[in-house]
Amino acid sequence: MTTRGVLYVHSAPRALCPHVEWAVAGVLGARVNLDWIRQPASPGTWRAEFSWQGEPGTASKLASALRGWHLLRFEVTAEPCTAAEGERYSSTPELGIFHAVTGMHGDILIPEDRLRAAVGRASRGESELEAEIAKLLGKPWDDELEPFRYAGEGAPVRWLHQVV
Repeated sequence: MTTRGVLYVHSAPRALCPHVEWAVAGVLGARVNLDWIRQPASPGTWRAEFSWQGEPGTASKLASALRGWHLLRFEVTAEPCTAAEGERYSSTPELGIFHAVTGMHGDILIPEDRLRAAVGRASRGESELEAEIAKLLGKPWDDELEPFRYAGEGAPVRWLHQVV
């Protein structure tokens, strides 16, 4: 059973770029050469996009391999398949890592226990319900990454494996 997804490295210092490639290669079990281009949203950093195909769980392995580098902004997505829901990981230096399960249409699926916990915090006055829901949907990560995503429009995406 396989799924496919995309790794978006939104910004990385030049010195970190080879380490990102080595980490991705270690997860995928094949040599990886990313097409790095300058990231205009953060001068002095580089960006790359890479499409991959692998077993369900590959997205979490990629996110785990990359999460330790503080200066790295990235996202990893995996499409749903017959054996697993889709996934999305987002990471920024300021916010850390966000994980969401996604359905076949790309919607974020929030488990009921996380919803109950958010409603509980809001009802106890610990936070606003709107802010809790925004965190469950990854809005703080989306807000921070949006300028980096926009700067990457038109960037080439290289497919690891083409399916006909």
